[in-house]
Amino acid sequence: MEITLMQGLLLALMSIIVGLDFFLEAFFVFRPLMVSTFTGLILGNVELGLKVGALIELAFAGLTPAGGTQPPNPVMAGLMGTVLAYTTGCTPEAALGLCLPFSFLGQYVILFYYSAFSFFMGKADTYAENGDTKGIRRINLTTMFIISVTYGVLAFLCAYVAQEPMQAFVKWLPAVITHGLEVAGGILPAVGFGMLLRVMMKAKYIPYLIAGFLMACFIEMPNLLPVALLGAVFALIDFFGSKQRKQEIEEALNNANLNGNGGDSDVGI
Repeated sequence: MEITLMQGLLLALMSIIVGLDFFLEAFFVFRPLMVSTFTGLILGNVELGLKVGALIELAFAGLTPAGGTQPPNPVMAGLMGTVLAYTTGCTPEAALGLCLPFSFLGQYVILFYYSAFSFFMGKADTYAENGDTKGIRRINLTTMFIISVTYGVLAFLCAYVAQEPMQAFVKWLPAVITHGLEVAGGILPAVGFGMLLRVMMKAKYIPYLIAGFLMACFIEMPNLLPVALLGAVFALIDFFGSKQRKQEIEEALNNANLNGNGGDSDVGI
């Protein structure tokens, strides 16, 4: 399948928007699942975008920025994973393995910008000392513009301009390497989810993990909607349980205060 010029421009525009959201972390549409879905919508194959995005999302689930460090870029991974699966016809698992170099490219470019933007800090300090809010706003808008446009340029070059070399490269790969990429693509989501569990897993969450594992692995389901509904049920149980516990704590504190005041009023009588 070929990507047209109009589709390439739409992918660039989409990358500008989600890349800016990644910089601001405002609406979290930069996650691979969202980026792959948008890419599939633009390319006319939403189902493929969802399949690729779900795999990449699991693989990137435990990768989050911390301080000055940057994980492999989720925007480029979601975009190029779907583009590679669409243009070369490879499986979503193989696309996950093939998209990683583009994800690393996005990571290195963003790291370069974050280092280069440090030169703006001296000017920003001067604006802050003088109370020049317009100057600080101008610096913020400039850096956001540079980041977002760079995402658009990278997306257009990788998805549209370089699509023929990518197709030739994938066709040139031996079957053993393609199969290895599929195997690696099948393992990476488990690794990513395991990294997430290592950080978030607590004893009180074990029942949720067991229930989800049971639903996904041992119960015949036409799709993942029952798992999502079960997750919604657990979320509601936790929400109302926390609300009830909060009310009980407040009532206990109020009773303690009332008992304490009654005791003080008896003093000296």
